Amino acid sequence: MTLALMVVAVLVLLAIRVPVAFALLVPSLVYITVTPGVSIDVAMQQTLSGVNSFPILAVPMFILLGNIANESGITDRMYSAAVAFLGHLRGSLGYVNIATSFGFSWMSGAAIADAAAMGRVQVPQMVKRGYPAGFSVGLTGASSLIAPIIPPSIAAIVYAVTAGLSVGAMFVVGIVPAVMLLIALCVMVWWTLRKRDDLRGERATWGARGRALAAAIAPAGAAIVILGSILAGIATPTEAAGLGVVYVLILAIVYKKLTWQSLAKSFVQTAQTSGSVLLIVATAALFGWVLARERAPQVAAEAMLEITTYTVVFLIIVNVLLLVVGALLESTSAILILVPVLAPVAETFGVDPYHFAAIVIFNLLLGLLTPPVGMVLFVLSSTTGYKVSTIIRGVLPFFIPMLLVLLLVTFVPVLSTGLPALLGYV
Repeated sequence: MTLALMVVAVLVLLAIRVPVAFALLVPSLVYITVTPGVSIDVAMQQTLSGVNSFPILAVPMFILLGNIANESGITDRMYSAAVAFLGHLRGSLGYVNIATSFGFSWMSGAAIADAAAMGRVQVPQMVKRGYPAGFSVGLTGASSLIAPIIPPSIAAIVYAVTAGLSVGAMFVVGIVPAVMLLIALCVMVWWTLRKRDDLRGERATWGARGRALAAAIAPAGAAIVILGSILAGIATPTEAAGLGVVYVLILAIVYKKLTWQSLAKSFVQTAQTSGSVLLIVATAALFGWVLARERAPQVAAEAMLEITTYTVVFLIIVNVLLLVVGALLESTSAILILVPVLAPVAETFGVDPYHFAAIVIFNLLLGLLTPPVGMVLFVLSSTTGYKVSTIIRGVLPFFIPMLLVLLLVTFVPVLSTGLPALLGYV
């Protein structure tokens, strides 16, 4: 009964638009107040333990890296290189959109940063060249979802800390699903624009391609610095995040695109985003402790086993649940609330922890494009000037390839566990 009241209280607070952190904190404090033998000191310890973590320090570092890269014009160089090599294809700017998002994802780790950068650079260019506005913003939103999957995925860091998994392994888990999403989006672009021969640019000379590639090599080096240092065992993910920030900051200084004003803006944006994320992490740690004390994972496992004993049915139920939750909660909040409960249940059904992590993250990232929360929708609206309703209509067709990839990730475990096993992580 206590557990049910806690869950209902959180849902009611979220329904009346109370911020997530307070929706988790208030019921937890009430529980501690009315439960004999539990002191407020426990609340303080559990709340602080949530953010007193070396791996979680990577989150603000990667947010800062993405903000500096966005302010310093690094995305413009990547965009120019993609246009030089892909501009002669039918629907070329669609492929450029995806390729640039894929490249920027290796630095940003967050769909919001990717959508803000790509929305500013790519959507106006696509509309100017005759691409439908809905298609342009829809593709930009869909391609931005590569960032939460691919290293240095912030969602992967939060999941790893919450579930007690290796951050390095979680980074590698997302690579194959991200490439699959990239291919699926390219197929969607080809199918949608297969009859639009007018959407074909001029073929760039090899000299122009060489210059564009040379300009983009240094920005691409950020991914090598981050992922290479982790895979080589030179640095932890948190240390690699610091190295990445220093590398991008040096590039910004060399390019002379970063002013003191834009640097200050990057720090302010990072502080705002990190503060909101870490406050949720702290309060979710307390809420998670309450759930653990009330045996929520065991209760959930018993309830699920009463419904079904088949792993496939369990995965279908989890997918539906996560798609609904992702539409209502921001992905970080959803991971912090659900993973402590669902991950042990998944183990009961014999689902590999890293496979389950890929399922959860891929499901929740779709929520970034789903009303009413859909943060990417609002970011694109603010950066492009289009109404959210226009963006939603543009995004809808891209749910077809994204859901197909989700099904493959869910029911073909090797797609998410094969590469980590090959590299010796699991």
